Amino acid sequence: MSDSPHTDTGRQTALSVRGLEIGLPAGMERAHAVTGISFDLVRGKILCIIGESGSGKSVTANAIMGLLPKAISVLSGEIRLGEAEIVGMAPDALRALRGRAVSMIFQDPLSALNPLMTVGAQIDEVMAAHGVGTRATRRGRSLELLAEVGLPDPTRMIHRYPFQLSGGQRQRVMIAMALALEPTVLLADEPTTALDVTTQAQILTLIRDIQRRKGMSIVFVTHDFGVVAEIADTVVVMEKGYIVEQGTAEQVLKSPRHPYTRRLIAAVPHLTGTDRVPLAVADTEPVLVCEGLVKTYGGGKSLFGKSLLGKSLFGKLLTGKQNSVRAVDGVSFSLKPGRTLGIVGESGSGKSSLGRLLTRLLESDGGRILFEGRDVARMSEAEFRPLRPKIQMIFQDPFASLNPRTTIGTSLTVGPVAHGMPAATAAEEARALLSHVGLDAGAFDRYPHEFSGGQRQRIGIARALMFKPKVLVADEAVSALDVSIQAQILALLDRIQRETGVAMIFITHDLRVASQICDEIAVMQKGRVVELGPPSQIFLNPRSAYTRELVAAIPGG
Repeated sequence: MSDSPHTDTGRQTALSVRGLEIGLPAGMERAHAVTGISFDLVRGKILCIIGESGSGKSVTANAIMGLLPKAISVLSGEIRLGEAEIVGMAPDALRALRGRAVSMIFQDPLSALNPLMTVGAQIDEVMAAHGVGTRATRRGRSLELLAEVGLPDPTRMIHRYPFQLSGGQRQRVMIAMALALEPTVLLADEPTTALDVTTQAQILTLIRDIQRRKGMSIVFVTHDFGVVAEIADTVVVMEKGYIVEQGTAEQVLKSPRHPYTRRLIAAVPHLTGTDRVPLAVADTEPVLVCEGLVKTYGGGKSLFGKSLLGKSLFGKLLTGKQNSVRAVDGVSFSLKPGRTLGIVGESGSGKSSLGRLLTRLLESDGGRILFEGRDVARMSEAEFRPLRPKIQMIFQDPFASLNPRTTIGTSLTVGPVAHGMPAATAAEEARALLSHVGLDAGAFDRYPHEFSGGQRQRIGIARALMFKPKVLVADEAVSALDVSIQAQILALLDRIQRETGVAMIFITHDLRVASQICDEIAVMQKGRVVELGPPSQIFLNPRSAYTRELVAAIPGG
């Protein structure tokens, strides 16, 4: 199959893109977001657009929806949706098409949903905006849609707000809204990136099932070839605004021709099932021991008489039966220098709460945290402050954790200087660390918005290393990164650990990633560790039924 668009005139196309060129504002690293791209979406099929950040895949999806920001414009080309030409279409005509002919599922449903409106009101709004039905019929349709996307108890769910739902439930609400007017084309922009493996598998199955039942045509934007293997009929591979390869999913996955495609496929993490060779370190005594750690959320009342609980407790909010729950329930483990313990589990399993307890960003309700033999869980903040530099955290979203108003140099040096390091020494060490994590010397004087996601994560790692910590807690540190950038960050963490002997707690929902970097893996479910062992046990011979479910849900597995 050639790299040109489909030319079989006997096969109808739901969407046709021809010679599309989209310009970028002056001063960007390149002049065009996409250049001369052409492809067809066959009716009733799923087309995956795959590429790294900056490849132009999301810009293409937004152009099809007519949702490009004002700073970005279509310079030339055609986007034909059935018989309608999107490029140059009047705003009123575009609004009439959105929802009816083409709908979109966004990557972050929490940002895309209105936090002040109930789920039912937001689905109703989609239909009301197009003058569809009466209030009563729209309510009935909303209930049907919530049931269709697999949400429990639609009559109760329709009255809930987005913050009361889990990530997977919010994504199902977004799908319900997108289906409200029975569009012929559905655009899904990275709809499963932030979801755990079991929820991701459920959403992929749901999208594929809806597509088959309704004969819908879908453009699925992703950076994960594991997802492509699960769902795609045809694939378009994009690099820096160009299409470098396209064809059937089988052809692209099994016989990729372009070097870029081969690199992307090679970068996808796979379950190794092989245990890491232990790092030789001088000190073999555990640096961190956790004994029976407990954290309970809830118990307080809001103005509305419900518990003010975290997102992981959405089930309790929905039922209203309890107002407290143990997010971390009797967790115990030990960690030696130079070793990495993976914490895996679904959303709501308690893994991020555990990470925050270990760094004292949360206070525990019971149990002990022994750091170098001292119980830090019972220390006052004043007692713990001298030890805080030795237990550092790498956050999931480095952009949110960096101050946008200060330079990278300031972000790296302010903590050490506050703990007594001379400013000149701190600046010298910060520059050396930036170089060590693969950034140039000029990064010191630049601001967070000037860096890519992968570069910001390198900055987050450098900031954590400024204190020469004994323990690093990495909370979903690579979950939002492209597979190739993800592989680079994993290699960087491995190299740093081998050079410094630092112990790591690696929290992730991606079991493939955990198998690459962890010496031991703790599987958490509802606050408890249900299985603890080396990768060979967890992935090849899991003892817990829950672990077996997680392994079976891995995309492309």
